[in-house]
Amino acid sequence: MKSIYVGNLPFAFRDADLAGLFAEFGEIKSAKIIMDRDTGRSKGFGFVEIEDDGVAANAVEQLNGKEVNGRPLRVNEARPREPRPRRF
Repeated sequence: MKSIYVGNLPFAFRDADLAGLFAEFGEIKSAKIIMDRDTGRSKGFGFVEIEDDGVAANAVEQLNGKEVNGRPLRVNEARPREPRPRRF
């Protein structure tokens, strides 16, 4: 399974919009827009999980740089999250 990072999303995008963007390439497992905890607004990026590596690679190739609502998307394979120190 591949996790795909999608950046520079329109702030009005929601999870269903992100899923719809990737649905034309094949079956997706999940699509999640990252929201600001305090304001509830989109942070402008999200993640999509796709089971089939070939479908994921094709989606990245086709969508990277594609303009959506006047914004060119940044789409690539997600990197593992780096550990961060805990905040108190």
